[in-house]
Amino acid sequence: MAEGSGLQAGGNLFDRPASADVIRLADGERPRFWVTIDTEEDFDWSKPFARKGYRLDSVPALADCQAWFERAGVAPIYLVDWPIVADERARAILGDAQAGGRCDIGAQLHPWVTPPHDEAVNERNSYTGNLPPDLQRAKMRALRDAIRDAFGVAPTVYRAGRYGLGPETAAMLTQLGFRCDTSVRSGFDYRGGHGPDYREAPLHPWRVRTEAGDLLEVPVTTLFGGLLGSRGRGLYHRVAREGTHARALLARLGLVERIALTPEGIPAARACRAIDIAVEQRLPLLTFSFHSPSLQPGNTPYVRSGADLEQFYRWWDVVLSHLARRGVEPAHADAVVAMAAD
Repeated sequence: MAEGSGLQAGGNLFDRPASADVIRLADGERPRFWVTIDTEEDFDWSKPFARKGYRLDSVPALADCQAWFERAGVAPIYLVDWPIVADERARAILGDAQAGGRCDIGAQLHPWVTPPHDEAVNERNSYTGNLPPDLQRAKMRALRDAIRDAFGVAPTVYRAGRYGLGPETAAMLTQLGFRCDTSVRSGFDYRGGHGPDYREAPLHPWRVRTEAGDLLEVPVTTLFGGLLGSRGRGLYHRVAREGTHARALLARLGLVERIALTPEGIPAARACRAIDIAVEQRLPLLTFSFHSPSLQPGNTPYVRSGADLEQFYRWWDVVLSHLARRGVEPAHADAVVAMAAD
């Protein structure tokens, strides 16, 4: 498959799944949700990628985050990258919660900070799927082994940093013992920065068949609302080429809007509308996501102040209450992985 191309018929994570491999709700079954946290180092998103010079100041805030979700009855999955695994404080905070069954640990691969360091550091190579296959596999193995050594259990859930999948990713993951990938960001197009095109990716989870076994793909949930609903997805992407003002105009006119399930840049009211759409579409699983540096003011564009952080947690109050009203319950990672069982 050519770099940056969209979904095609074939056999990897970019392929359109066969109907039999799509995970659907059974009659009378209710959807569930999980909270995935890209647990990573602090760095300036506006500057070029670098192997050094990052910070880990937000790591202590993981304890507050974990305590908050415990009180809410949610066991998040922390998709940890190399700098996090190497940090003693992070290992202590997350390891204790994992040992108590109060959270799960998965892998998130930032190639620019993960050994072996055999590639140039640039935007194209920030997407793991653009690297030579042997180097991709070596970085995946190094991160898997580091997580296993730090937390006592090898991770089974993987997310590519920057959602950077490649054609070989599914086969590599199953060979390395992963059972679930959650790198596809449905409704988004990263070709402008040498990344993948997920504009037409499904919203339902699906099985990917490989020689080493089946992999469950759980896309990060993005819904299309407005008068046109999901039928407006194509219009949205055509207009999106004109820039953010054109997308905002579509939303103001009430025609179509793209709503990702994240507290980063998405108001709670819009997220609740997206939850309603997902329930109506009978999606079996809603995937929420955010970046761990947002747990401390000043690290991301979404949380710049203490007031922003308070609003961040209020967002979850509103959204979790709405999920409860709609009968959407939280799921542990093992229950998510089990969805792939035939």
